Amino acid sequence: MAVSRVFAGVLVMFTVVLTLVPPRVEAQSMAPAPAPVSDGTSIDQGIAYILMLLALVLTYLIHPLDASSYNFF
Repeated sequence: MAVSRVFAGVLVMFTVVLTLVPPRVEAQSMAPAPAPVSDGTSIDQGIAYILMLLALVLTYLIHPLDASSYNFF
C-alpha cells in the first residue's frame, strides 16, 4: 500500500511538472497586430449596396407590371 501511495505521488508530481513546463518553454513574444487600415471604401460600398437594394424594392412596389392587380387602398 505504501508503494502505491508513493507511486501515485510521483505520478501527480510528474503530471504537474509536465503540465507547467512545456508552455513556458514554447512561450514567444507575440508580434504586435498591424494597425487597421481603412480608407472608407468598404463602408461606402456597403452603403451603396443597401441603397441599390432599397431602390430595387421600391421600384417593384411602385411600378408593378400590372397596376390593376395591386390594391394599395
